[in-house]
Amino acid sequence: MASKRAASKRAAAKRVSVLGLGLMGRAIVEGMLASGHPRRALVGSTRTREGAARLARELGIAVSTDSGEVAAGADVVLFALKPPKTLEVARELGRAAALRPATLAVSIAAGVTTGQLEEALGGRVPVVRAMPNTPCSIRRGTTVLSAGARAGAAHLRTARALFEPLGRVVELEEKHMDTVTGLSASGPAFVYVILEALADGGVARGLPRQTALEMAAQMVYGAAAMVLETGRHPASLKDDVTTPAGCTIAGILALEDGKIRSVLSRAVEIAAVRAGELGGPR
Repeated sequence: MASKRAASKRAAAKRVSVLGLGLMGRAIVEGMLASGHPRRALVGSTRTREGAARLARELGIAVSTDSGEVAAGADVVLFALKPPKTLEVARELGRAAALRPATLAVSIAAGVTTGQLEEALGGRVPVVRAMPNTPCSIRRGTTVLSAGARAGAAHLRTARALFEPLGRVVELEEKHMDTVTGLSASGPAFVYVILEALADGGVARGLPRQTALEMAAQMVYGAAAMVLETGRHPASLKDDVTTPAGCTIAGILALEDGKIRSVLSRAVEIAAVRAGELGGPR
């Protein structure tokens, strides 16, 4: 916790511009505000004037529809846009030389490499690529960071300060980012499918649906916490529950009949491959 507060203080003096205030862009702004970042040092952009007015009221920061205006003078520009739009806006900013060489560009666009963004911005600024996931919106997320060719340790510290209020932050080589996207960013959707299926099993046995869903969600939450907090391998934790000739081993055999391991592993693999295609030709 102390490290998160220290990281927030390091970023507190910086002017941060968030291009795109959708789910993730808004979550990042709210996390920064909650960690003490001054409102006057935050500015955002969105597509419509109506949306800009609404978000300005709700977030208490300046919001514009002009990306160039929002990016001008920023210490950090965060691209929280879809992949094609990220490169489109970056090229516009690059042609206008809108970013100062000292400005840090951070992108959360799946499939857009640091090299692509550096080129689009005119090769003038350091770039850090980030991949958060939707649980960041409730401060329980994971964000993975990768530094571009012009970004150093100080730039990674600045980027880390943006995301630490939203959950865990990990630094990896960029070669892993498509897999990170398939596992960490797409993964919540896979878990929601599993949760729904588990609740259906409870309903089939007579449980009220809401009760079954709450039980399934709390069970998954608790099981995940067991892995993170004990540091034990999931197989070891599984063995604690799986008594000889018991009900759990019978259920696990049913899962294995359905090839659950290969299905889930393949889901991550296919999502990762698709993530690599989203940024276009590399």
